[in-house]
Amino acid sequence: MEEFVAQNLCNGSREARIQAATQLGKLNAKQRHKLAERGVAVPLISMLQSQDYEAIEAALFSLLSLAFGNERNKIRIVKLGVIPVLLELLQSQNESLMELIIAAFLVISSCGANKLAIAASGAIPVLVKILGGEYDDTNSISMQARLDAVATLHNLSSCRQIIPSMVSSGIVFTLLHLLHSYEKSSELVDRAMVLLEDIIASSENALVQTSGAGGAIRAFVETIEEGSPPCKEHAVEILLLICQSCRDKYRGLILREGAMPGLLQLSVDGTFRAKEKAKQLLLLLRDRTSHRARSKQSKHELVEQIMQEIDAEGEKVMGTKTLRLVEDMIAKLST
Repeated sequence: MEEFVAQNLCNGSREARIQAATQLGKLNAKQRHKLAERGVAVPLISMLQSQDYEAIEAALFSLLSLAFGNERNKIRIVKLGVIPVLLELLQSQNESLMELIIAAFLVISSCGANKLAIAASGAIPVLVKILGGEYDDTNSISMQARLDAVATLHNLSSCRQIIPSMVSSGIVFTLLHLLHSYEKSSELVDRAMVLLEDIIASSENALVQTSGAGGAIRAFVETIEEGSPPCKEHAVEILLLICQSCRDKYRGLILREGAMPGLLQLSVDGTFRAKEKAKQLLLLLRDRTSHRARSKQSKHELVEQIMQEIDAEGEKVMGTKTLRLVEDMIAKLST
């Protein structure tokens, strides 16, 4: 079977090449590795440059089979020039091909040796547009393509040299748009928040863009209230980074967006990391001028004063539930 695949990919007719490419995907990992060593990636990439949809699809599946789980093959395929060919294929705006192409970018971007090459190719702005649903005029970009696009960008973000290019591509605003447009508990928002936190933590420009974007703080507050547990964790970390960047500027803004109830809840029943970050943010948000006076107050008086401060900031108070959460928080802060 290996010989049949190799011979037909290199010298076969159109039908024979498509059949061989299809058969390659059915071989085991050892057989695929041997074929890669024999150079079958070259005719497969050549098939991608044809105008034959069936041949392109078969070649994409075969290249994915060669690259999946094999770092050497990922590097080999990129060195053979697959990236510009994939970018050219995206111009076809064929929905099913787009999913395969983005899947290919996802696989090759998982290899550290390929990250700079992908960034240098101009792929990042294309991936950002696909993620934001702005790549074509037909709005036909599937959810799977978007999920793979954000996963690819997250792979690339692990190379800190690439972060400035990602920020200049407008990725911050695209991720914020997703946060505004989709359910806070959706998988796409989950992945978008992971990437946004990673970028903000590595780029001051990204932090400035995020904190200055209209409605961003409110969206993070809503995410703390409505998001999945991991999403809440990333949202509170982002708000903490924003507040730490300039407490005097952002403390009041965060409070006025109604952050306190969600933060109190998160400090009690969030993930371990979310609890810690929520406590840190609550400490930044409290009124420091009265901190010394509070240490001499009874617990009941302390709770009452905090609640008065929350009311003064225009918070959405949740009655006895919020009071209980504040009591829990005071107990935790005092330990």
